[in-house]
Amino acid sequence: MSNKEDLRIVLKKVGKIPEIMNIENTLEAKQELVGGLIEVVGGLKDNILLVCNEEGKLTNLLPNLMFDFDYIAGDCFFVGDDYENGDFKSLTDKQINEVYDICNKREIINLFELEDSNGKEFE
Repeated sequence: MSNKEDLRIVLKKVGKIPEIMNIENTLEAKQELVGGLIEVVGGLKDNILLVCNEEGKLTNLLPNLMFDFDYIAGDCFFVGDDYENGDFKSLTDKQINEVYDICNKREIINLFELEDSNGKEFE
């Protein structure tokens, strides 16, 4: 998985809105986004993969997205599945819209991350 062509992905940081970005198609770039070892989760809509931190729950990263009775801990990103070549590929415009829909329906609101109107964290 080291094709040097950039990938168009959607990054979903904990407590933030999803962000479209381009990254290098390298293991290092993917690990940097999730803050550690990567885990690839399939079974999403339209050949979309979710990439997250493999140790997110073990290292107590904050919950991000809910899937059935489980959740993704920490920052993650969505990328296209190039299953024919055993690699990732850029998301299409249609897939990006589907990712935004997934994030809107599955985001976990972290009350500890919210700030009051004075910019102070809730205690």
